[in-house]
Amino acid sequence: MTLNSVVENAVILLALCWLLAFTTCEWNRSAKLSAKLLAGLWFGSACVFGMMITSVGQSGIILDARTVVLSMAGLFGGPLVAGTAGMLAAAYRLWIGGVGVIPGLGNILLPIVLGLTYRFLLQRGLVRLGFWQLLAFGMLLHIGVLLVLTALMPGHLRILALKDAAAPMLLALPLATVALGLLLNDLLKRDQVERALRLSEARLRAITHAIPDLLLVIDEDGCYLDIICADRSMLYADPSLLLGRHLHDVMPQAEEHRFLEFIRQTLDSDTPQLIEYSMPTLGGSKVFEGRALPLEQPQGQKRAVVWLSRDITERVNTELERRIAAIAFESQQGMLITDAQSRILRVNRAFTRISGFSAEEAIGNTTALLGSGKHGPDFYRTMWAGIEATGAWEGEIWNRRKSGEIFPEWLTISAVRNTAGEITHYVAAFTDITDRKAAEERIHHLAFYDPLTGLPNRRLLLDRLQQAMAASCRSEQLGALMFIDLDNFKNINDLHGHQTGDQVLRIAAERLQNEVRASDTVARLGGDEFVVMLENLGDAPELAAAQAEHIGMKLLNSLGKPYRLNDLGLYSSASIGVVLFGADGSSSDELMKRADMSMYEAKVSGKNALRFFDPRMQQAVQERLHLENEIRQGLKNGEFILHYQAQLEQSQGIVGAEALVRWLHPQRGLLAPGAFISQAEHAGLIQALDQRVLEQACAELALWAEQPALAQLTLSVNLSANLLYEDNFVGSLLELLESSGANPARLKLELTETLLLDNMPEAIARMTQLKNHGIRFSIDDFGTGYSSMSYLQQLPLDQLKIDQSFVRGLPEDTNSLTIVRATCALAAGLNLEVIAEGVESEAQRAMLLANGCHRFQGYLFGKPLALGAFEQMVMADRAERQASRS
Repeated sequence: MTLNSVVENAVILLALCWLLAFTTCEWNRSAKLSAKLLAGLWFGSACVFGMMITSVGQSGIILDARTVVLSMAGLFGGPLVAGTAGMLAAAYRLWIGGVGVIPGLGNILLPIVLGLTYRFLLQRGLVRLGFWQLLAFGMLLHIGVLLVLTALMPGHLRILALKDAAAPMLLALPLATVALGLLLNDLLKRDQVERALRLSEARLRAITHAIPDLLLVIDEDGCYLDIICADRSMLYADPSLLLGRHLHDVMPQAEEHRFLEFIRQTLDSDTPQLIEYSMPTLGGSKVFEGRALPLEQPQGQKRAVVWLSRDITERVNTELERRIAAIAFESQQGMLITDAQSRILRVNRAFTRISGFSAEEAIGNTTALLGSGKHGPDFYRTMWAGIEATGAWEGEIWNRRKSGEIFPEWLTISAVRNTAGEITHYVAAFTDITDRKAAEERIHHLAFYDPLTGLPNRRLLLDRLQQAMAASCRSEQLGALMFIDLDNFKNINDLHGHQTGDQVLRIAAERLQNEVRASDTVARLGGDEFVVMLENLGDAPELAAAQAEHIGMKLLNSLGKPYRLNDLGLYSSASIGVVLFGADGSSSDELMKRADMSMYEAKVSGKNALRFFDPRMQQAVQERLHLENEIRQGLKNGEFILHYQAQLEQSQGIVGAEALVRWLHPQRGLLAPGAFISQAEHAGLIQALDQRVLEQACAELALWAEQPALAQLTLSVNLSANLLYEDNFVGSLLELLESSGANPARLKLELTETLLLDNMPEAIARMTQLKNHGIRFSIDDFGTGYSSMSYLQQLPLDQLKIDQSFVRGLPEDTNSLTIVRATCALAAGLNLEVIAEGVESEAQRAMLLANGCHRFQGYLFGKPLALGAFEQMVMADRAERQASRS
């Protein structure tokens, strides 16, 4: 066998082994038995094939490269691969037979043992695997093979076997061992590298798919090259629809320019670049944080970046909420955060502004720093129990500022719990409600107190009265309710102005408070009306009434004192009505009515008086209410008519009459004014009654003007204050005169002094207007009021009327005579007519005439007569005088 044959056989076997290693590397990396058995069969088949193509030498030895193959099978494949290959090769060698069987089997076993030994030493790092190591191993292996041949070959064949095998084995097979070992090692390492690469790629792909972020590869022109995203809701559209498209296909132009600029900036930088952007996605609008790095691309391809986008929508929203919370924390409300032990951890600026404590002074202290001391332990115990039960508490509380000032605040406390349900913090917000409390007090004061005097008003009085009545029923102690009205207060307002009147009311209120006990109530109902409520006056009505009368007289005495206002001294008495309560079940409204009725009785009795409620008053009130209704009905039905009382002039006879109203009552017959005038005034019906009298008077004057005997008569009409001061009185009277056709010069309006004093400037203005149209004016009951030269000079008067109270005393009463003389002299001095009413005797007329009074009215000349009787009386007087002249 030549060296060339051995080399050829080795090359063929090497090729087969390389093909084995190249195509089936699983035997080296797989733990599966089938893979290793297959590898063993492949190596064994290579050995068999080598033995098949090799001829037998003269010594009977098959010289092939199976030693190389089997040693490498042991080195790289391990026991199972080497054993399987050896068994296959040994089986074939036995099948061939010949004298070289035993050495042939030794040449199969020895390479396997040496290969496995090399493997064992290599795995423990005792030897290395390289060219020289493999060459040495090949030399050692084949020297061993030669020794096996020498030892196992028959004696006559040893020299021949050594001659045939020594040169090929030592020259070709060690190099073949090196070649196959390096080849297999290279192929196996390459396989390991490829496996590592595939594993790394699989790991990277798994990692990239596990990342919750969006991974993009985008070239410098904005074209999507790759898209990896585990959550498709983060994408604008399905990845298959985006790949190959450009940025301008999915976003506005301005945003595209921004992204392209970011890509160019990334490509020009070696460090990661960041960008934050918003993008509509399949999951809705989201905010992303993009991080990009340049990506190496194969030569000739466009530059690209790898772009990792993280969904930061929740973070942005959380940050926004945090900012909002921070801004909210710095609100106008004072806020503080404490730990579970109420130790202050944080405060806002409003806290400092409201409490006066800076953050440095408050932080670290407990909330006891703000304690006012106004709330007891029970209050705080209830508050903390509520927080523990519901997690929150809200209410009004008093706290202390740094200055020591105690102030009210509206406080809200919320508990913060961890996942275990334990309270970790408290958040408190409070508002200084000092101004609100003050406003509430002002509103309460306006609602329940009189703004002028500061006294309780009607609402608060009624509330206290109900409480007092209930207390009286329980304790059987009587109380008293006093209605107080200042007499002639309107004159003070009219003469000196409302400002002066307000000062008088304040002084009166102060006087009332000074005269009663602190437990009693003084209230102002309005205008000049006050109420005093007395409590605990005893259980005996007589004793209670005596105490109430005593206090009432003190009030009258105090209110009757002069009111000194600068240099002005004013006087105003009072009328008081008193009613006791507690003895019966009367309502508060009923008590108020009774006290009012009692006060009215005090007014009627002459003012500056005190009257207790009497059941007869109730009857009188009911009668008055009934009379009021009848007056209303009488006005509607035209039941009020005029009677006329003649007015005479000494030389001319009857020159006129005074129109006196009478009520032709359906049941009671003809009633004089005393039966209904006062009630008409009290019920506010006097204006309507006066208007009706004026209408009838004007109508009668117009009729008299058509009769020569009656045309020169004047007609006097009494005018009430209410009608004179009505806004449209002047215009309505002038319109009435025009519509009726009456001569204004024949109408004379009689006014009382007290009526004029109510509002002198307004009275003068209205009288002047009417005077300019010819209407005449007379002062009725002159001398009974506050007669003053000043107003006589200012008023456009035509006549003074001497009151019958002065006429009645003539001629014996010297005082009355003095007043009559003075009045007549005054009228003469002012160029005014003077007329006396109530003349009933010739002596009275003679005395009046002797003192300058030439006009008379009274029963001496005739009682008030109906229209027809009066006209007949005038006709008779005219005829009598005509006869006396003839």
